[in-house]
Order: sequence, then C-alpha cells, then structure tokens
Amino acid sequence: MVIADRIAAIRERMAAAALRAGRESKGVALVAVSKFQPASALEAAYAAGQRLFGENRVQEAEEKKRLLGSLLQGEDALRLELIGALQSNKVRKAVAAVSRIQSIDSVELAARVGRAAQEIGLTMPVLIQVDLAGEPAKSGVPERDLLSALQVLRAAEGISLDGLMAIPPFFDNPDDVRPYFARLRALKDQGMERGLLVRGELSMGMSHDFEAAIEEGATIVRIGTAIFGERPPRETA
Repeated sequence: MVIADRIAAIRERMAAAALRAGRESKGVALVAVSKFQPASALEAAYAAGQRLFGENRVQEAEEKKRLLGSLLQGEDALRLELIGALQSNKVRKAVAAVSRIQSIDSVELAARVGRAAQEIGLTMPVLIQVDLAGEPAKSGVPERDLLSALQVLRAAEGISLDGLMAIPPFFDNPDDVRPYFARLRALKDQGMERGLLVRGELSMGMSHDFEAAIEEGATIVRIGTAIFGERPPRETA
C-alpha cells in the first residue's frame, strides 16, 4: 500500500472515530510523524494532501526544511512541528525551524522558547507536555503541577499556549489507555475554564490507539508507522 492509500485509510478511520464520539472529523488534525523518513516520503504525503508533519530532532527538522523549502511557502504550505524532546541548547534552532513545538516539558524550557522567539520577532505556538504516568524514560510537566505551571506561563511573552500533549504508557489493548486520555482532556478543560490556555488543542494518540484518543477528545493525533511503515534504519557515523 502506498503512502497516499495509507493516509486515505487513516483519515477514514479518524472520521469514523469522530462520528462515534459525536464530533466533526474536521476538528481532528493529523500530524504525520516523519522522523527518520527521507524527504521523498514527505513529498509523497504532501502530494496526497497531508500538510502537518512531526519531527523528533531539531537537526532533522532543519534538514527537512532545507530540502523541502519550496513546499514550505504559500497558503498551502507544508508545516513542520517538533514533537520530540527539546534540549535547551537547541531552542534557537528549533524556533527557526518549526511552526509549533508540541514538547514543552517545563516552565524553564517554555521561557527559553519565548525569549528565542522574541529575538526574531515571533510568537511560537506551543503545547505543554504532561507527564501522566511518571515513566522514567518520558518527560513532561507533572500532572499535579500543570495548572500552576500554566498560571506562570500564561503571562509569558513570545509563546502561545495552544494546549496540551502527552505520551501515555503503551498498552496492547487501546482501551486500556483511555483513562490517560480522559485525564489529559480533563486537564485541558480546567485550563480552558481558568483562561490559562489560548486554544484547547489536545495532542494524544498514535498509530495503535488514535481512534480511542479521538473518542476521548483528541484534536491532534500523531501517526507515523501507519503512514510511512516501519522506520528506516538510522545512518551511523
């Protein structure tokens, strides 16, 4: 199955999940996770109508931006978003390379991003990554600290608090992850009610559980393998 067929199939499943939840499918955005994929794969997805792409590393986002420059222009532009961990020493490069950062995992990092964005005359849209399970390998603002963090960041300049993102634990049965999705949705609702979020974006759900995520309120799903297939091996130095 080619990339265009996979995207069409995923969009059909997204629409069906939205319908089951009594939602409109246009309220859920698809981010194609293109980390480690060649530029040609992004071009194929773009030709199939895909416009949002997620990169894990700043260096790779910079390279994709260089290779795909012509597609990043105009009203119908391809957009790169950072969905992987952002190191503080890569903040300036990230702000220049991507259109949104989904992986802000601390107040300090958000402040750095804001300062870097102001230096080049931008306001960077961001999502705050929330740690829902305390897994050592995953980062994020602890769930218990989220609202106080948003309170601090609401007044920060150079960033726009678009919403929340999370990477819950992996379960073979997608239904088992629903409580985590529901908790993130509840946190988003609290943030919106208190005026702490500019928008109510909720980035959650990947290839194996995106339908459950949509049914629980996701407005962004991040899908890689189901679009591009298994990741190609990374080149080693």
